[in-house]
Amino acid sequence: MITLRVIVDQMVAPVPGGVGRYTEELTRALIATAPAECNVEGIVSSSPPAQYELIEAALPGLANLHKTTLARRELAAAWALGVTASSGTGLIHAPGLLAPLRRHNRAEDGTQIAVTLHDVLAWTHPSSLTPATVAWTKGMLKRARKHADAIVVPSHAVARQLTEIMDLGDRVRVIGGAVGRGLMLPAIPLVEERLQALGLPSQYILTSGSLDPRKAVTALITALGLPGAPDLPLIVLGPDTWGELDLASVADEAGLTPGRVRALSGLSDSDLAVVIARASVFVYPSLEEGFALPIIEAFLLGTPVVHSDAPALVEAAGDAGVAVERSNGKDYPARLVEAVNRVLGDSVLRNRMSIFGGDRARAFSWRDSAERVWQLHADL
Repeated sequence: MITLRVIVDQMVAPVPGGVGRYTEELTRALIATAPAECNVEGIVSSSPPAQYELIEAALPGLANLHKTTLARRELAAAWALGVTASSGTGLIHAPGLLAPLRRHNRAEDGTQIAVTLHDVLAWTHPSSLTPATVAWTKGMLKRARKHADAIVVPSHAVARQLTEIMDLGDRVRVIGGAVGRGLMLPAIPLVEERLQALGLPSQYILTSGSLDPRKAVTALITALGLPGAPDLPLIVLGPDTWGELDLASVADEAGLTPGRVRALSGLSDSDLAVVIARASVFVYPSLEEGFALPIIEAFLLGTPVVHSDAPALVEAAGDAGVAVERSNGKDYPARLVEAVNRVLGDSVLRNRMSIFGGDRARAFSWRDSAERVWQLHADL
């Protein structure tokens, strides 16, 4: 029996975030696609029993859950220093950089270690992260350069950026993610009920992100205050504040009426599906991403998409969205308005984008991602 052990610790992190969801979806798919005579086990830091139960309930079919003797913070520190005695040997797949990276010999004990780097923000936009996260990320990638057998990235855009940061030879593999299995619309009567409960208008522009400058939500809000901009409310999937900034103040500076910009966060998967599906247009102005999951979610639910020309977004969208040039940031809001007006004013274009977007969304699946991970380890 061949066992692939996955680091599932991010699932029970204080803030699981996108990597936590990625870990759960990928591990479930790895279990579902395991070849004959193969199984999947998990590795997790020392945690309360309730968290072990959460992982086991979320990952039916997991053959075993290895609990380390160290809690999460201590485990991350130990692995960053190369203290990896509790990790054992064999095939290890890390959905992040948290991994027992150490010197090993594949030929002698069959140990393989693959890690995942979701973006290169620690190098390109360090202000989007905490100083501790930046330092830890850079340190772990250096360990990966020494000891990882493969480094998985979510897009060719990240792979290209990575070559400019560090020489990893031929070990980089591009394996993208997909939409979570829970992102499905409820029955039609419930859709209307949820729209009312969430207080959503009949028409609105939707975006995703925080006021972190990299996300360029401020540029979109500024755009809505320009002459000729559509007179529609903006719903922001994300927090209301970032540092000392808040959406109400940014909207006021843009000349928008109070309440026209509103944040929604903490939504269930079904409510998120409703909010995305009923939007007039989804605008993703982010200046840089490693992957384009919000765009793919909008495509899946038939919502037309306007996005920046950030390489990872263009790569994921193909020709299914309308790309807006980021260069010369002073004019970026005006270009966003032009693209949004073009989509809102052309029903034929919107219908075509809905069809193309649905086709594009189907190009991403967790089953395909998992099969490629299995193949990666078979090829090492």
